[in-house]
Amino acid sequence: MGAITLLVGTTKGLFLVSSDVARKDWQVAGPFCEGWTINHAVGDPITGQIWAAGGGEWSGAGVWHSADRQDWRLSKLSDGMVDDWLRNDPDFAKMMGREAADPAPFSGKLEAMWSLKQSGDRIFAGGKPAALYVSDDQGQNWAEVESLSNHPSAQDWQPGAAGLTLHTIIAHPETLDHLWLGISAAGVFASEDGGQSWERRNRLSNAPTCEGHPHPTAPHDGNTGLCVHNMMRASDGTLYQQNHHGTFKSQDGGRSWDDIGAGLPSNFGFPIAVHPEKPQTIWTFPLNGDAIGRFPPDASAAVSRSRDGGTSWQDCRNGLPQSACYFTVLRQAMAVDCCVETGLYFGTNSGSIFASLDEGDSWSEIARHLPTILCVETLAD
Repeated sequence: MGAITLLVGTTKGLFLVSSDVARKDWQVAGPFCEGWTINHAVGDPITGQIWAAGGGEWSGAGVWHSADRQDWRLSKLSDGMVDDWLRNDPDFAKMMGREAADPAPFSGKLEAMWSLKQSGDRIFAGGKPAALYVSDDQGQNWAEVESLSNHPSAQDWQPGAAGLTLHTIIAHPETLDHLWLGISAAGVFASEDGGQSWERRNRLSNAPTCEGHPHPTAPHDGNTGLCVHNMMRASDGTLYQQNHHGTFKSQDGGRSWDDIGAGLPSNFGFPIAVHPEKPQTIWTFPLNGDAIGRFPPDASAAVSRSRDGGTSWQDCRNGLPQSACYFTVLRQAMAVDCCVETGLYFGTNSGSIFASLDEGDSWSEIARHLPTILCVETLAD
């Protein structure tokens, strides 16, 4: 394993935070992607290529691609306000030094891109409103996966606070036809035929321990609650899910979910991370709740770690702020690397990145004063 680069998506572009194999000194490069809001980014460890997905009302939606970390090219999926202004206001176009492009293919139905996943030679991307897109040419051209958009349940999907977003895509590392999606707030969907058909998988296996809370996103009617925040797959096939109202795991591909939240300081949080080689070692970042600030309980930061698949949890606080801490860690903003001594990283909405090289026992701040951090992913060089 050589150097490590963190792909850090923010509200003001993509940043690359890099270190050598020692992972002691870190350098920040960026912002890239013309200052777009970047909700998620992924890299290919073999070729070094990077894709970054994002956008919004002003810019429209799209996926950026770079093969060398210097030249960034945009595949525009939908137009934004700037495109209307360029077409309809010659003075604005002259001031910007730009000409209006042809309308992007999904204009009027897509607001932003929220997630990416490379699976073999294909790249999948999740959008807002929730829809799945696929590219077979390294992200230059995209097609909508209509089997998901036409799912019988689609007319009943409800948006979460950030809108109806497809924010999580998991691909089986060997059986590429197996995919899992997380949609807020429509739940977990799975395909075993490469996306030709989809099954909704939100059933609780231990409903009596979970139900009874009045919040509309809480577990009810035998399901986990449909506001999935993040989902990860462990090396043994176990799926872990951080939900709006609980933490769950599934050992049958998402067909049933066990509540593993006992021992956590709260049942609300956004990210969840899994050790690449120890499938029962997981981390999450609990927050104090939906309507009371969404910051660490008692304003004291801690990563919660389990080494037994969620049976028990320990708070990991050493090196993290323990008073007057009001930041949030968002759903895509925690990641692990694949070094011999696994590194764990998370970014905050206050612009800091924290790293641990001992599975959470101790932490150090490796970057600060970045824009609001929306995602952290790792890429080995």
